[in-house]
Amino acid sequence: MAAGRRKLSRADVDRSEGFGERLLGVLLDRAHEMPPQLIAPLIAEEVGVIGGYDVSILLQDYEQLVLVPLPGKGLTVGEPERIDDSPAGTAFLRAEPVEVPQGDGGVRMYLPLLDGSDQVGAMALTLDTVDDDDRRLLRRLAGLVADMIVTKDTYTDQFFQARRRAPMCVAAEIQWSLLPPLTMSCPQAEVAGILEPAYDVAGDSFDYALNDDILHLAMIDAMGHGLDAATMATVAIGAYRHARRSDIGLAEIYAFMDQAIDDQFGPDHFVTAQMMRLNITTGHLQWVNAGHPAPLLIRGHRVVQQLDSPPTLPVGFGGDDPQVSEQLLQRHDRVLCFTDGLVEEHESGEEQFGEQQLIDTVNRVEGTQEGVRAVVRTLSHTLKKERGGRTSDDATLFLVEWRGGSAAHLATMD
Repeated sequence: MAAGRRKLSRADVDRSEGFGERLLGVLLDRAHEMPPQLIAPLIAEEVGVIGGYDVSILLQDYEQLVLVPLPGKGLTVGEPERIDDSPAGTAFLRAEPVEVPQGDGGVRMYLPLLDGSDQVGAMALTLDTVDDDDRRLLRRLAGLVADMIVTKDTYTDQFFQARRRAPMCVAAEIQWSLLPPLTMSCPQAEVAGILEPAYDVAGDSFDYALNDDILHLAMIDAMGHGLDAATMATVAIGAYRHARRSDIGLAEIYAFMDQAIDDQFGPDHFVTAQMMRLNITTGHLQWVNAGHPAPLLIRGHRVVQQLDSPPTLPVGFGGDDPQVSEQLLQRHDRVLCFTDGLVEEHESGEEQFGEQQLIDTVNRVEGTQEGVRAVVRTLSHTLKKERGGRTSDDATLFLVEWRGGSAAHLATMD
């Protein structure tokens, strides 16, 4: 375990007016052009200015099982902490600070690292005493640290290597680089997704974008395995983004993706896909299903129906213009999209896991977890256990919740 820098006594800490703003400003100014490997010691140094010590930066691993410590000069590096049953995991999942009293009278603080609404991990540090000014400053500091990590992550492998706990195949490397943040939240809606198997995923992917009042969503499953599937998924997501940014309708997006897959791979290759548009002010949901499992509508923490739609050929098969289906959501409705690997898993000669078992599991998990991110994560891990730990095909989940109302109205609510 690396030792933290010498802690300052409470009397040594600057408590003058405007100190917190100066500290955050200095950290931001120094981090602007600092190389990634110096971010860790900079964070430890600035935390030390307020009397904090034993600083750890904990990042979520790719399987979403543990928070792994980021190595670096000045940081305390211990064992990974389980997300399900540790103070760091609680802070991470609930997106709120956790305080643990220490035997010597100090307090161990665990703060969620949030970049916007994307949950990066947690920051842990110890203080001799904590007051409300400390709490306010540390929340802001944790937000700045998360922003620094996300920014630097775009041009370093340091954070990727810390999060990776097993060898990752090339196809999975491609898929992870293609994904948007696993979570996104705004006052009217929240989304979260998870990929399994994290280190061997190939053909599954998802994408989303929030443009004004429209939340665009897509989930795809490219045929095959390995690099062939990853390459096809890359083209499908690229075509989806290109068409979406051209501000065309769902039927036209389907046609553009269909043509792109056919042109690149020929008539014997296909991608199943689910493309959606959710008006986050009205709750009006539209979707096109191209050979994909029907999504589930969850209301009051229970599955109330499958969102069936007229059949449309998978992308790449040259299907006719699809019919756009519609559903008006109620406040706090959730829509769960999934790939067929979740329900088709089975031992040789045995029955498939099946959609009814999926629905039963969703109903159990929904009542025990709060928040879209926690539900998706718990649901994925629970389903894997109920499949006997088997994931022979990609098994991806993507969940969206509509909270209702306008941003201005919801932002003023307690």
